[in-house]
Amino acid sequence: MTIPDVVSLGEPMVEFCATDAGRLSKAPLFKRGWGGDTSNFAVAASRQGLSVAYICRLGGDEFGRSFLDLWEAEGMDYSRVIVEPDAWTAIYIISLMDGGGHDFTYYRAGSAASRYSVDDLDLDCLGGAKVFHTSGISLAISGSVRMAALKALHHVKEKGGFNSFDINMRAKLWDVETARRSLAEAFSVSDVVFASMEDMNTLYGIKEPAIAAEHLRGMGVETVVVKHGGKGCYVSTDERSFTMPGYRVDVVDTTGSGDAFDGAWIKGVLMGWDLERTASFSNAVGALTATGLGAVAPIPRLEDAVRLIKEQGGVW
Repeated sequence: MTIPDVVSLGEPMVEFCATDAGRLSKAPLFKRGWGGDTSNFAVAASRQGLSVAYICRLGGDEFGRSFLDLWEAEGMDYSRVIVEPDAWTAIYIISLMDGGGHDFTYYRAGSAASRYSVDDLDLDCLGGAKVFHTSGISLAISGSVRMAALKALHHVKEKGGFNSFDINMRAKLWDVETARRSLAEAFSVSDVVFASMEDMNTLYGIKEPAIAAEHLRGMGVETVVVKHGGKGCYVSTDERSFTMPGYRVDVVDTTGSGDAFDGAWIKGVLMGWDLERTASFSNAVGALTATGLGAVAPIPRLEDAVRLIKEQGGVW
């Protein structure tokens, strides 16, 4: 099999997004799409022109089939996805709030994705890839996935690859103490960690980006990126720190914007861009992802993000 540039591991989830803002109980119509943070990341990276493979266990239902169709349409490698005929694919429902915010209802416990294990890993693929990406959600959905994700992170590090990790803390999935222990191990072998202030406040009671970045760098992370949604991002390394402002867009739904940001960041890493250009591009991709419904459909391609950057006089 061909070794891709990027490998992403995690939990794909079918998405049902309410088409009107308001309480879930009042929503008359839903738009079906795709989600799951690491799958969103993979689609975003692929749309920026990178070769990407996704690895997981997937339900042998029609929803699982729809993911295979999605990944094929996006030009992604899904040859290492394990389809379980008798398992089901996780689902989440988005309730839209005024101003583009959202609330989630999940149906994921016991899904096919949660059954992934160390034995499922293709270590040759991981060792040959340039970048491996996973997240706190992947670590949280089950003990077996956690062990697999951590094994993958360590293996990639040992082989000289680049590890990308998004905290994506979900307190409903695991308790804070367990999360801290597992995340500390992930941080110790990650080259870039993406965080939100909500993540850092929940985990460590930290409310300032600079303090958050210092804390994570103290845990062994080379580059920390604190995402601020429409306000942009704060980037910190041992050498320097800076804030890159965001872009003005008409926000419809922010679901998946942070995941798309991550995928865009890895484009910058593999292209050898400097941190400012990478941050600016990632902000643009994240912003454009918020201009449509759902996590995947609005993810832009490189030329669309570059157009937004140039229109608004951003760094490029």
